[in-house]
Amino acid sequence: QVQLVESGGGLVQPGGSRRRSCAASGIIVSIYAMGWHRQAPGKQRELVATITRGGTTNYADSVKGRFTISRDNAKNMVYLQMNSLKPEDTAVYYCNADRYDSNYRLIRYWGQGTQVTVSS
Repeated sequence: QVQLVESGGGLVQPGGSRRRSCAASGIIVSIYAMGWHRQAPGKQRELVATITRGGTTNYADSVKGRFTISRDNAKNMVYLQMNSLKPEDTAVYYCNADRYDSNYRLIRYWGQGTQVTVSS
């Protein structure tokens, strides 16, 4: 059974930092592209950051220069370091793991999502 378990959510003051962790079980993270999405109230889920198997990263314009995604294949973990947090970063954050099967169909697993609230 595949599980992606996130941690590191909670309440943060504007300008603060928070490190999100995603622990994977039932899959080998090294063969997956990993990412983080978020969903704010009343909005669609949006991509925040991705990291390929080779370590290439990509970020949404809204978080570039503030967020950093990384992976530790030995620990089967993915991280999202969030700095200079803004109230508009408030959302439920989801970890995801992607790969393509032999028929080039996307297989995606999601974490359960955890809330990050940026407020004073």
